[in-house]
Amino acid sequence: MPKISACIVAYCDYEEVCAAVRSILQHTPAPDFALYVVDNGSPDGCGQRLAETDFGDARVIVLPLAQNLGFGKGHNAVIPRLDSAVHFILNPDILLTEDVLEPMADWLLARKGAATATPQLRYPDGRLQHLPRRKPTPWLLLARQLAPRFSGCFAKADDHYTMQDEDLSAPRRIEFCTGSFMAVRTDVFKEIGGFDPAYFMYVEDADLTQKVLQKGTVWLAPQFSAIHAWHRAPMRDAGKFKMQLVSMGRYFKKWGCGKGKV
Repeated sequence: MPKISACIVAYCDYEEVCAAVRSILQHTPAPDFALYVVDNGSPDGCGQRLAETDFGDARVIVLPLAQNLGFGKGHNAVIPRLDSAVHFILNPDILLTEDVLEPMADWLLARKGAATATPQLRYPDGRLQHLPRRKPTPWLLLARQLAPRFSGCFAKADDHYTMQDEDLSAPRRIEFCTGSFMAVRTDVFKEIGGFDPAYFMYVEDADLTQKVLQKGTVWLAPQFSAIHAWHRAPMRDAGKFKMQLVSMGRYFKKWGCGKGKV
């Protein structure tokens, strides 16, 4: 099996982070596995608590940061430490229920030209999450926000954006790999410099996917699965929604507004 590493970037919610860490350790037997937990300057003391927590496993490395650098910079903080073949980018609301990381890394490296992959994610109640997506366009992102409130063309466009009009039961190439759970070849992650530090939060995973696509292919691997709580509600938080708009503007300025190939 290839050597693997993973990183969780935490911001508050100590109990949730601990649950994610313990599930990953429980279902990842590799003795040389490294799990980095980066605390992004949590104001509630989460970082200090994590640093003082005995997980009973030397494979956990806690890195408390002095301030909140944002999602991408938090993940980039571990790049100089990585000596793995495949690195996993994981949200703190991910729970593993079986041995996924090593088999998924092995699958990724065995597929010629593949650089990144994401598994099938589900809500805690078992419902499917529609996270594989086509390359964003302004219209598709607008439809994504309006679809829950309106039907018709918005819902149809959102179904197209989240590839619900495609067969996702077998491995296939995608154009937008979610940052909630991403396996990336470590050499590629290092070569592209990780996440673009200009993004504080939102759309940085779409940007990273576009950078990865310049080096190889990106895949949905639905034969692997995990639980994802998915805490996200930008339309109900004015500050987060504004941040999302800023990130979207940065993304389209950098990559253009054209459609992808999937």
